Amino acid sequence: MSAEQEKQYIVQPGGKLNGDIRVPGDKSISHRSIMLGAVAEGITEVSGFLEGEDALATVSAFREMGVKIEGPTEGRVTVHGVGLGGLTLPENALDLGNSGTSIRLLCGLLAGQNFNTVLKGDSSLAKRPMGRVIDPLAKMGAVIGSNEGKLPLHVQGGNTLYAIAYELPMASAQVKSCLLLAGMYAKGKTTIVEPAPTRDHTERMLAGMGYPITVNGPTVTIEGGGTLTGTQIDVPADISSATFFMVGASIAKGSDITLKHVGINPTRTGVINILTLMGADITISNEAETGGEAVADIRVRYAPLKGINIPVEQVPLAIDEFPAIFIAAACAEGRTVLTGAEELRVKESDRIQAMADGLTILGIDAKATDDGIIIEGGTIGSGEIESHDDHRIAMAFAMAGLQAGGTIVIKDCANVATSFPNFVALASKAGLTIDELDD
Repeated sequence: MSAEQEKQYIVQPGGKLNGDIRVPGDKSISHRSIMLGAVAEGITEVSGFLEGEDALATVSAFREMGVKIEGPTEGRVTVHGVGLGGLTLPENALDLGNSGTSIRLLCGLLAGQNFNTVLKGDSSLAKRPMGRVIDPLAKMGAVIGSNEGKLPLHVQGGNTLYAIAYELPMASAQVKSCLLLAGMYAKGKTTIVEPAPTRDHTERMLAGMGYPITVNGPTVTIEGGGTLTGTQIDVPADISSATFFMVGASIAKGSDITLKHVGINPTRTGVINILTLMGADITISNEAETGGEAVADIRVRYAPLKGINIPVEQVPLAIDEFPAIFIAAACAEGRTVLTGAEELRVKESDRIQAMADGLTILGIDAKATDDGIIIEGGTIGSGEIESHDDHRIAMAFAMAGLQAGGTIVIKDCANVATSFPNFVALASKAGLTIDELDD
């Protein structure tokens, strides 16, 4: 393993977060801007694009399928769309690195092509379950070979896809989006029913590009054979990335930070709702809409937090933010209980177990359960944390340093570059004492 792959963070105790900052662009919207822009008619111009490794993997994949993509340069990307039927056979397997979003959404898009493709990823992505998209796609007529539901995936082209009505067995925006993309190539109207709301960036972007799609409560319907029209997309700052600073400011006395132009799509604001229930001091201002997405500035000031039973309906709305929320819980007075979050066990790592283990090392009473965690608020100590190559685990424990009694060392942090390539610089500027070292 190279030194590049063995980055670690050294976080010194104490400090506070202050100032106005803008975190990188939303990863979910960045992925979708490339995917839908590529199969649209005409040009799509993107600003605020996340230049992280995950989103760049999506760019690379579509370039390999014959799409001309200019940039990214300072967050600007120009995608020259080839239409729904214009993608071409890539010379090699498409390597999506660490990006679960890329690979799962591409399954749906590629199932409707007339050529075969192979999808692969890094060692972390290779462990993640793909049956959740393979099985419903098979009901539509797709043929996808796998290694017992894991990578690599062999997507067979040239099959006729048929519309289905499908009730999602779990709340998953990735599965929903995969089926919507396949639905564009299917005969008839594909209907998807969600058990709970999940991020709806795909639906919003499809509608914004003129594609026939209907949303009625938990039911989404898309008609095959439509046309996407290139457009302009302004990617807001990523609320998942902003979360680390929201938590850091909430737990560190004297903090007062404003996060600029953050996406506050209502399917993504679970973290704001949960932290507010815990007593966080959060103010939303400058609300606006850009490209069908709500944005705002979020000001967070230190406030004493209290443990809560996290409402189960908030879980899908904060699924990527829980590593940071667990740090808030560790610094809160009393007990925090999370249930209904089985999905966290099949993210980039088993985030429930990884966070419980790390918190325990730091002296916090944290017990993993099958579908969640029980955290007793306490005093964070010092120690060496294994991030399991998971970017959100690494950044969450970095913010724990603000309340730590000693140095925190976080191992295997290279994958932070997948979603937040300038995390260390921005966190340092805001007031966290953090160094990045090659092991």
